[in-house]
Amino acid sequence: MTKGAPMAEGPLVLAERRGAVLVLTLNRPDRMNAWNDALEEEYYARLDEAEADASVRAIVLTGAGRGFCGGADLADLEAVGETEFDELPPRPRPRWYPLTVRKPLIAAINGAAAGLGLVEALYCDLRFSTPDAKLTTAFAKRGLIAEYGIAWLLPRLVGTSRALDLLLSSRVVLGREALGIGLVDRVVEEAGRVVDEAVEYAEALAAACSPWAMAQIKGQVHRALETDFATAVADADRLMLASFRGPDVKEGVASYLERRPPAFPGLPPRTELDA
Repeated sequence: MTKGAPMAEGPLVLAERRGAVLVLTLNRPDRMNAWNDALEEEYYARLDEAEADASVRAIVLTGAGRGFCGGADLADLEAVGETEFDELPPRPRPRWYPLTVRKPLIAAINGAAAGLGLVEALYCDLRFSTPDAKLTTAFAKRGLIAEYGIAWLLPRLVGTSRALDLLLSSRVVLGREALGIGLVDRVVEEAGRVVDEAVEYAEALAAACSPWAMAQIKGQVHRALETDFATAVADADRLMLASFRGPDVKEGVASYLERRPPAFPGLPPRTELDA
């Protein structure tokens, strides 16, 4: 829960186009990109723009300066500690809103990702990291609980006992260990290239994969986490029929047979099938 105002003028989230990939950079480097409501609002607005822009096929999220995101702004946490709440204040959108983004969302963890900063990385579909990036849940050392759904996300990535280790101890995990336990998906040995390699991966998705198919697959995976196998199969059958009615299967087959790059259309507006 964060209510602080930005510490400096200028955009709190930088947006840079690299072909079909949009690179978003959390931009409070003087505060290790500490999270507050203003940054959140700007980040979500950039995600909305990426969703609406058919020419954006994938998104990479990183941080300015030495860190990815050091967590919630401590000045805000101090203010919260002095306030009594009967219930949490309402938010314009849930903090887990990035999980609803239909396009591939890849975190390029260039430095510290702590507390809410780690949660935001977990809201991404994949995580690229430098070898020495410092990842920590941090919550227990601040007298906080496992916030914003991390108690649901973390065990599904690393297993129950490892999740409990990371949450109870709040110990710091470096990038190489994070790769070994499944907390991140790639470690980029040349630290200065972590964003570039995340972008290269995203560009490969943009060039070769159907935006509609990727959006449906993301939805399938998230729904399947809370259903049984039979339900997941029925969901796949429903979407298979939808795919046969669209242009992407025809283009995917034709491009393969003709040995040429596919020319898939951009992701269409949301429909009931995306729910």
